[in-house]
Amino acid sequence: MYVIVEINGQQFKAEEGKKLFVQHIQDAEGGATVEFEKVLLVDNNGTVTVGAPIVEGAKVVCEVVSPLVKGEKVLVFHKKRRKGSRKLNGHRQQFTELTIKQVIA
Repeated sequence: MYVIVEINGQQFKAEEGKKLFVQHIQDAEGGATVEFEKVLLVDNNGTVTVGAPIVEGAKVVCEVVSPLVKGEKVLVFHKKRRKGSRKLNGHRQQFTELTIKQVIA
């Protein structure tokens, strides 16, 4: 059984026991339980239920493993030819690591 759930504006496929890296959740603390009720689709062993826009009564219960995880470093390099102009910026996206404890549908 799996569900498609919307977390912070992004859609994720959620199954029990699976780990997710979602966009950073501000109020999350390590070990806390978080519930998401924006379930868009439920697949229960081949029986598919599609919400309009969400499935009523369905939710995903997650546990926060790590409230702040930094992603890979992305380097952004700008250069203008023949001008001697160069600029290098780096960025590391912040994520929250979740473990799915229960899928209620």
